[in-house]
Amino acid sequence: MHRRSAIRFVFASAVLCAVGALLAPAADAQQAFQRFLPFLIDLKGWTGEKPDGMAVEVPGTSMITATREYRRGDAQLSAQIVTGPAAQGATAATQTNVNIETGDAHMRTATIDGLPVASSYTVKDRSGIILVALSANAMFSMSFKGVAEDEALSIAKQFDWKGIQASVPK
Repeated sequence: MHRRSAIRFVFASAVLCAVGALLAPAADAQQAFQRFLPFLIDLKGWTGEKPDGMAVEVPGTSMITATREYRRGDAQLSAQIVTGPAAQGATAATQTNVNIETGDAHMRTATIDGLPVASSYTVKDRSGIILVALSANAMFSMSFKGVAEDEALSIAKQFDWKGIQASVPK
């Protein structure tokens, strides 16, 4: 019984150390997300919450996120800038050249303003996501609900994708 308790203690300690390493970013990293906050603009006709972000650095990798939520009546959207491994995986969707359309949903890839874009849209609840690959490990994404597909793309284009791209750490 003591052996099992010792194994649990060691495992729990290792998990806590790993989580602590992920949640205790370096001082430099804490400010890294702030460079993206000015890109999370006010949108005419929408109420935007205060933008926020997070930066995490662990040996061998780092991740930055900056997010802002918006509301207009029952409609909502969330704009997000992400760098690091999470963005790297998500931007792969922009490289697939997939165009799928059903009566209920669409998935499309395209190039807009020179940048690869993937989008999906569900007709029933007028919801979806637009993902813009800014580099191999950086993306802008906007998820939405209660917004028409054309309007969502128009809103997403109001964000300065090229400016965000220029602010991404090399």
